[in-house]
Amino acid sequence: MKTERTGAGASRPPDVGGGRRAGLFERYELLSQRIPFRAKLALVWVTIFGIFGAGLAALGLDTPWIRHNFWFISRGLWVTVFIAACAIVLAFILALLGSLARLSKNPISYGVSGFYVSFFRGTPLIVQLFLIYLGLAQIGIQLDQPWRGILVMSPVVAGIVGLSLNYGAYMTEIFRAGIQSVPHGQAEAAEALGMTYGQRMRRVVLPQAIRVIIPPTGNEFIAMMKDTALVAFLAAPIAWSDLFRRGTLVGRADFRNLEALLIAAMWYWILTATFTVFQRKLEARVSKGYVRQTAGQAKQDRRRRLISGSPGGGPGGGAMMVEIPESDAPEESPDG
Repeated sequence: MKTERTGAGASRPPDVGGGRRAGLFERYELLSQRIPFRAKLALVWVTIFGIFGAGLAALGLDTPWIRHNFWFISRGLWVTVFIAACAIVLAFILALLGSLARLSKNPISYGVSGFYVSFFRGTPLIVQLFLIYLGLAQIGIQLDQPWRGILVMSPVVAGIVGLSLNYGAYMTEIFRAGIQSVPHGQAEAAEALGMTYGQRMRRVVLPQAIRVIIPPTGNEFIAMMKDTALVAFLAAPIAWSDLFRRGTLVGRADFRNLEALLIAAMWYWILTATFTVFQRKLEARVSKGYVRQTAGQAKQDRRRRLISGSPGGGPGGGAMMVEIPESDAPEESPDG
């Protein structure tokens, strides 16, 4: 048998198995390249769902109970969406005001906004919810109207206020970073045109900053939608109970906690996936004109040439769009 020499006269048999494994790997790579990426991704997801479903089937879930209580738990879906929508609107307003105050040279505005951001970012959300629901109520019952009616809140109102204050503090820093990402020359040019501060922010700075603000703000909204489950700890009435509270109530009553929480988790997952799709579409829309072209898009643009002029060569001539085939298009030099 032939041997290979290595080192100081040592010999070993050729690595036939290694070459065979390398050949199999190369054939596998060639076969894999023929399958579209989306098909492979779909196969991975189907496999994951299959394993997950097999695991749940092995647990022996009470499917009749799930069918009987599915609608009861699902009716908390609108409460979850309502709390999240109201809280994100208030948080957006607080973040805008807070970011402008953080950029202000007024010591009062800067100090108040700094305290607001520091406190609500430095304490847990669940503690803030109980402070607003129970702590402010303790103060309110010692005061006369109208303060008593303002400080004593229902669980849902306290949850909306707590979520908006907490996420408004985080979004304040997002808004501040987005505003500071706009070049100073934009504001200076607007000021040279005679615009006031409000006009500069409304017409020049904020429209450009929104492109940077939207992606992290969308993530905050998705996180807020899941944190609405914390409002269940404030003991809202059953008519205003969200997915988590309804699931825990009926699950504990019938000792079917796993089945109930799986239904709630499924709805939270669907909500998150739905708003993630909307977020991506919104990001793509506001990023038009800022994202670099891909090689394919640039190639298509090079094939189109705008030939302008007039029959007489005068300034009053029109313009004509001509599509030049790729074979006839002029070659670009390496220097561009």
